[in-house]
Amino acid sequence: MEYSNSSNTEQPQTCLEITMEVHRVVSPPHQSTIHKLKTTLKETFFPDDPLRQFKGQPTGKKWILAAQYIFPILQWGPHYSLSLFKSDIVAGLTIASLAIPQGISYAKLANLPPIVGLYSSFVPPLVYAVLGSSRDLAVGPVSIASLILGSMLRQEVSPVSDPVLFLQLAFTTTFFAGLFQASLGFLRLGFIVDFLSKATLIGFMAGAAIIVSLQQLKSLLGITHFTTKMGLVPVLSSVFHNTKEWSWQTILMGFCFLVFLLVARHVSMKRPKLFWVSAGAPLVSVILSTLLVFAFKAQHHGISIIGILQEGLNPPSWNMLQFRGSHLGLSIKTGLVTGIISLTEGIAVGRTFAALKNYKVDGNKEMMAIGLMNMVGSSTSCYITTGAFSRSAVNHNAGAKSAVSNIVMSITVMVTLLFLMPLFQYTPNVVLGAIIVSAVVGLIDIPAACQIWKIDKFDFIVMLCAFFGVIFISVQDGLAMAVGMSIFKILQQITRPKTVMLGNIPGTDIFRDLHHYKESMKIPGFLILSIEAPINFANSTYLKERILRWIEEYEAEDHKKQSNLQFVVLVMSAVSTIDTSGVSIFKELKKTVEKKGAELVLVNPLGEVMEKLQKSDEAGDFMRPDCLFLTVGEAVATLTATIKSQVSNHVV
Repeated sequence: MEYSNSSNTEQPQTCLEITMEVHRVVSPPHQSTIHKLKTTLKETFFPDDPLRQFKGQPTGKKWILAAQYIFPILQWGPHYSLSLFKSDIVAGLTIASLAIPQGISYAKLANLPPIVGLYSSFVPPLVYAVLGSSRDLAVGPVSIASLILGSMLRQEVSPVSDPVLFLQLAFTTTFFAGLFQASLGFLRLGFIVDFLSKATLIGFMAGAAIIVSLQQLKSLLGITHFTTKMGLVPVLSSVFHNTKEWSWQTILMGFCFLVFLLVARHVSMKRPKLFWVSAGAPLVSVILSTLLVFAFKAQHHGISIIGILQEGLNPPSWNMLQFRGSHLGLSIKTGLVTGIISLTEGIAVGRTFAALKNYKVDGNKEMMAIGLMNMVGSSTSCYITTGAFSRSAVNHNAGAKSAVSNIVMSITVMVTLLFLMPLFQYTPNVVLGAIIVSAVVGLIDIPAACQIWKIDKFDFIVMLCAFFGVIFISVQDGLAMAVGMSIFKILQQITRPKTVMLGNIPGTDIFRDLHHYKESMKIPGFLILSIEAPINFANSTYLKERILRWIEEYEAEDHKKQSNLQFVVLVMSAVSTIDTSGVSIFKELKKTVEKKGAELVLVNPLGEVMEKLQKSDEAGDFMRPDCLFLTVGEAVATLTATIKSQVSNHVV
């Protein structure tokens, strides 16, 4: 059927004279409830369809693909070549020079024996090399997870008065963190990590970096009696109340090496080809400072040193895991928080470098790999590890081609554990503090914060909540505040969906937002609204009230022009789903609109929405063909022609 879409005398040049074919709105094909449930579950838990590679394959091939899926090393291992190995050796030795001093430093940040940091740089990289899918991720301890683990456990157990129990809880926390991470991957629940938005992470990381740096004032100033609290005020108070403990020798050494490390970092940032400068700077600092302390006997002049470190490989620690007792809840809670933070960092780093090299990293597989890595680590005297951005960036810039670079790093750490531990006896703690400060400075991303301010002011507020929460309250409370704000934003978007009034762009059958496209014009007698969100119990009442308010505003405006509202057109293109509460508001709206002498018209209801509306329309008067259209243009043209036809018949 063809209708003429004529221009209205009250609104010239609103629409061109268009001959338009009206397309019938058809019902979606029938699907059983089982099929719908299956599709929903698949899209929820298996959006990447990991089983598609097994389709049409013989049984033997399926077993091979399954083994390669679980152990990615079996996929790239057979194709590994000597030329790739040469690149991985260089990258592995480079990140080892960074991992050794950072491992010792981060263990002290977590209030653990320094040797545990080296243990954590030996076993976990080997496990990840077998299970991980990233070619660039360099595994080991990281500053933020170390800080959180140390601060949360220290709330109930002192690492000084009860070091054995503290170490047991650290290993138990690592086990629960790994169990949680692996469970998220196995159950395909990785989307939970997405609740840590970019704004949340930027604010959290910046705040944590400042807290970590402030904690190093103990080492950089040579203070003996330092606060155990993490907040900005207690730390600064402790610093200035213990000025008598400041050591000028320690301050001088710390300042010199900190400047050296920051300059090295700046050089590598300006010239990426000189990545080895920042990568080797921490190890050079450790060597030089150790030689200075040994040569001048500086340990007798106010500079504290690490002391004797145990030689040998990781001792087993499964007998130290505590699965009962009064501190079990603390271990689980700490494992949950550190697990989420380290998992988010590791996956984000892996995906960043995968995008640079144009290969894919499976998020759920990475969760299982990192989780199993930490579970194995907890049984081999390791604390929580993940992929660190700074170390991975060095690995990437050094030309790493595969996870073999992690194996090379691990072997280098193994040699250090077996033969080189006595060399670290005179390493000063002040240099370890300087290494930590230089490493966490990169976590403060001011350009990203400015970009968030430009794009979304609410996200900026979320970022500030995370930042100030971490600095003034605590690390975990600051994170909880930011996540709470992010969830509030999501709920606000769900419960207050956007609706806009559409107008016609003159000379076309295109309808757009009146406030956005200033040239668009209203069609007399038509109120055209676009609903731009799914409709459910959380927003159905608001939508009904908002649409009724649109109607009242339209009537009040048109009363001055002495024209009547004849059609309320709801554009449903963006309404992907609807529930029973949403269906009920359409029935109520239809009755309300009819009482006002107008008619409710729906445009382009999607499959699931249309199916539910049809099932609820038992009387058959709600989903009539003359109330359903595919496009706004067809609806306006058809209904306008109908009005003119009725007027002509009335005149005759």
